[in-house]
Amino acid sequence: MTAVATAAPERTQQQQAWDIAATVCDPEIPVLTIEDLGILRDVQVTDGQVKVTITPTYSGCPAMDAIRDDLKIAFAKGGYKAIEVDLVLAPAWTTDWMTEAGKQKLKEYGIAPPSGMAAAGGHSGPIRLKMAVKCPQCSSLNTKELTRFGSTSCKALYACKDCLEPFDYFKVL
Repeated sequence: MTAVATAAPERTQQQQAWDIAATVCDPEIPVLTIEDLGILRDVQVTDGQVKVTITPTYSGCPAMDAIRDDLKIAFAKGGYKAIEVDLVLAPAWTTDWMTEAGKQKLKEYGIAPPSGMAAAGGHSGPIRLKMAVKCPQCSSLNTKELTRFGSTSCKALYACKDCLEPFDYFKVL
């Protein structure tokens, strides 16, 4: 009996285009790609033209212009001549869209990742309680919110009462 070698299936142009878009990093948190962050929503290729759909973390996010430019550069380097970047606000972005790998990258970068699920779509039932935020430096839960808005609107500034280090917490949105 002889084994028949089978070639790996060809990656579609769509998959290749997604992979290009997924290399673009968030300018505010450069360890995260837009795929990690969950703002990369769709990539379509039609007759050599690329349409990328992204959703900002919040409306008015100043990073969107930089991300749009970085997407155009990435696709130009990939040999694409025509790219359209479509910014969609609905459904609204939620931290639930972040990948687990992205949350781990945040922690390793020194930013506490969002904990818990967002209230996307609204909740009925019990009132959500504010939970302790774990320090990304020493893993202590003995932390305190210093200000609801940190270096960007989607982060809050915390301090650890054990290791005394300040850190950003990526809020659940």
